[in-house]
Amino acid sequence: MQSFTLEIYSFRESPPHPRTRRALVALSFTGAIGLTFLLLGCALEGYGVYWPLFVLIFHVISPIPYFIAKRVTDDSDASSSACQELAYFFTTGIVVSAFGLPIILARVSVIQWGACGLVLAGNVVIFITIQGFFFVFGRGDDFSW
Repeated sequence: MQSFTLEIYSFRESPPHPRTRRALVALSFTGAIGLTFLLLGCALEGYGVYWPLFVLIFHVISPIPYFIAKRVTDDSDASSSACQELAYFFTTGIVVSAFGLPIILARVSVIQWGACGLVLAGNVVIFITIQGFFFVFGRGDDFSW
């Protein structure tokens, strides 16, 4: 009778660096503050209109052109490429649209100007959080799509 042993190997990753943990906690905290501003602009008793929540669509789709460009361009030695520049252009258009939507909604009196200010403050904080995520985790050595 032949016997064999099954060896199970553990592929544990090294624990994250303490600086990475602090950055992750800071990014989640600033994201929560930004979403709080956005929700306050919608849910305060004087405002009570939830149209500014459509800005969340812009927050979700803003990193998509960068991910596509990073995936398509394999040449990491080049300082810039047409695909990267097009991704920056689309991302800029998405971010400007996220700031423009509440202003237009306030201009046509769908929302009040105070709600517009809270939504714009939330936009600033959330987009800084997204940029911070790419600054901390976008080096390409640990995180890749």
